[in-house]
Amino acid sequence: MHAQVVTFGLNGITEEQFHEACGAETQTFANLPGLLAKIWLRDRRGTRTEVCISGPDQEAYERYIKVEVFNAIKADQDLKNVESRDFGVFEDLSSLTMPRLRAV
Repeated sequence: MHAQVVTFGLNGITEEQFHEACGAETQTFANLPGLLAKIWLRDRRGTRTEVCISGPDQEAYERYIKVEVFNAIKADQDLKNVESRDFGVFEDLSSLTMPRLRAV
């Protein structure tokens, strides 16, 4: 499994506007091939962080970051300081600490 952490700030929009815009796009993310989950996190200091668990391996992650949706996030003028980092996942340890969630 592979995880991606994307951090960014809001640029001229409120948290409510951000939430509304993202709410309209949830099905887009839910239907992305290879994307197992997208967890939307918020930071009350103004930085928003979203964690995307993109798929079973590095190749699935590489496919995800090349899709139009991810490129649109990077180009969105309502977001600033967009940064993305990717990580491998220790599936054996993770499965022990998240027993109600099943990794595919």
